[in-house]
Amino acid sequence: MSEGYSSKPMQATKIGDRIVRVDAVQKARGEAVYVCDMTLPDMQYAYMVRSTIARGRIKAIHVPELPEGYYFISAKDIPAQGKNELWMIAKDWRCFAEDYVLYVGETIGLVVGPDRSVLKRLKAQIKIDYEEQTPAVTIDDGIHCVGGPMFPEKNSNVMCELFCEKGRPMDEVFAEADEVFEETIETPYQEHVHLETNSAIADMEDGKFVFYASAQCPFYIRKSIAGLLDIPYDDIIVRQCTTGGAFGGKEHFPDVLCGALLVAENKIRKPIKMVFDREEDTQFSVKRHPSKCIYKTAVKDGKITGVYGHIYYNCGAYLSSSYVVLQRGVFHGNGVYTFDNTYLKGEGIGTNMFPSCAFRGFGAPQTLFAIETHLDHLAHHLGVDPLEFKMQYLAKKGDETTTNGHIIEEVKLPEMLDVESDYWRKAKEYKPGCGRGIGIALYNHGGAFTGNGEQAIIKAHARLVKTGDRVSIQVGSTEMGQGFKTSLRKICAATLGVSIDQIEYLDPDTSKVVDSGPTAASRSTMVVGRLVERAAQEMKERWSEGDFTTEVEYEHPDGYPWDQATFRGDAYLGYGWGVACVEVEVDKLTNEVKTLGVWSSHEIGKAIDELIVHGQINGGILQALGYGSMEKLEVKGGRFKQKSMSDYVIPTSMDFPKQFYHIQENPYPWGPYGAKGMGELVFNGASAAYVDAVERALNTRFTSIPIPPEAIEEAMKHVH
Repeated sequence: MSEGYSSKPMQATKIGDRIVRVDAVQKARGEAVYVCDMTLPDMQYAYMVRSTIARGRIKAIHVPELPEGYYFISAKDIPAQGKNELWMIAKDWRCFAEDYVLYVGETIGLVVGPDRSVLKRLKAQIKIDYEEQTPAVTIDDGIHCVGGPMFPEKNSNVMCELFCEKGRPMDEVFAEADEVFEETIETPYQEHVHLETNSAIADMEDGKFVFYASAQCPFYIRKSIAGLLDIPYDDIIVRQCTTGGAFGGKEHFPDVLCGALLVAENKIRKPIKMVFDREEDTQFSVKRHPSKCIYKTAVKDGKITGVYGHIYYNCGAYLSSSYVVLQRGVFHGNGVYTFDNTYLKGEGIGTNMFPSCAFRGFGAPQTLFAIETHLDHLAHHLGVDPLEFKMQYLAKKGDETTTNGHIIEEVKLPEMLDVESDYWRKAKEYKPGCGRGIGIALYNHGGAFTGNGEQAIIKAHARLVKTGDRVSIQVGSTEMGQGFKTSLRKICAATLGVSIDQIEYLDPDTSKVVDSGPTAASRSTMVVGRLVERAAQEMKERWSEGDFTTEVEYEHPDGYPWDQATFRGDAYLGYGWGVACVEVEVDKLTNEVKTLGVWSSHEIGKAIDELIVHGQINGGILQALGYGSMEKLEVKGGRFKQKSMSDYVIPTSMDFPKQFYHIQENPYPWGPYGAKGMGELVFNGASAAYVDAVERALNTRFTSIPIPPEAIEEAMKHVH
């Protein structure tokens, strides 16, 4: 059955219709074609040769004599006019390490040839001599420049920094306070665990380089790698293949695979395929940024008078997306609350670790966890219920944000607090330390790119092509399991008043579609969906004209200023809002936690497809519960200790109960049918709610996650 299957063939599709996802049958039957399924004539294969130390100079590379038809590709194969750099947000990530290495797993070269067993043998025979240096691995290592600064010209390991403030100077606020409540809260690395590992194929067609990639952002790849050969973007074609999950892990990281493959393809001129196995993907791919958040809160007469936050993220050895991730983290540093006086500073710290990059929530989960947990601890310190305490400071329409902008929408959090969890009764009934606890977290997520990102940087376009009674959506946005093919076709069909079966939306090919921007930042439905709605509205008015094309570009609403130089103004026009509640029972003998209930309420403007939204809520909350409870990704000597899904533990359906969910409507004026983004929002709160519940059950405090049984045992040693 084709990907165009729906439950109401050839009937006009409406936004409220419950339909089968357009790619569900194809994927369930195993008919979807992934990169690893593809074989081209005369296919060659590639494996990465990587650094085995975290920091040092390369003294020599010993390559064995290679059989005919086998190659070792390195920085020496980049042509003279090219540059050994990948253009992500900055151009600091080297395609191939030369002279020195900055982290375990840094790409030094590729072995390429027709037989994978031979390639593995050759790879094992390549020996590299190093002059090792002391690495900086943790945030504290980076702050204190252990081993010397990675950036000698700055005499510092600070890769990026920013601050935002409002109200009075914090030293005045602290001086007037009855007390200043201070603590440091830390969050860990997190592995994406997308079921399809990273993969790509390079080929040549009619003198152009063609890539088949498991990726979120095909146009990103083209821009990132073109400078290696100093060729025009149009000489590179990226064709996204069926992508089996990403969660941000395939936003910039495919550039690393495709850049190396481009250099190899330029030399060999045969199709080359590279597919990571699971252990490679776990050890040698980007992760969520670890964080260290120092919060100091001034309290006078039992009320918060000011909040100071110093936020550190571990960027790893290259910037990647860290500056933008840090911005979002800082801008969400006050959570869903309004405080009269605030100072928030963020620093991205360079370390000799695998570079960190995008992961669902894009910097917000770290600070939202920190502020929620900090306020919970402050409330307990003051002897009041955490939710009752936090409700005094809930943001509302018109409130000034941390960036001196304003909340421009109605905030529905008060209506969302009653999510059938019976929180108020249980919070009073379950005495601290009784073994049972209920926790709650409130959170938000700014939709689309921060500040002027949409209008000044991305400048997204969308194109519709009408042929007979069928319409093709031609945008660069990608389906990676989140249901966007269904949502976008549904928006188009509902606007045109036709069946979803009449709408085609294929995986993007950069030579055939317009650039609608990255599939990231909770912008796809909110921004690209709106562009398609606008294009469809225009097409509907001209439907009788025969075959034609409509194309629109992003238009930013007037009256919402942003200063990119100072990070002041309206960072986001609309937020998604959420409440998560978790109830647990803890076995004090074994320290095992049984989760008894999970409830959530989310305000996402308008649900384009409730079944997809339900799936996103279930998946995002489960992922966040894993982040808070069990997903240990430890580091030793610059290496990740957990190497595969056998030792990196993620939640299964057996670990948590069925979830209750509620969707709060609050239509957003600049989204399709009132919709906002929601893919990241649903991750942002459940970890804090889980920790809150366990803390109440045990009458103890945690200042870092995850909290598996061994962490609980350690914490209980300090309970009197």
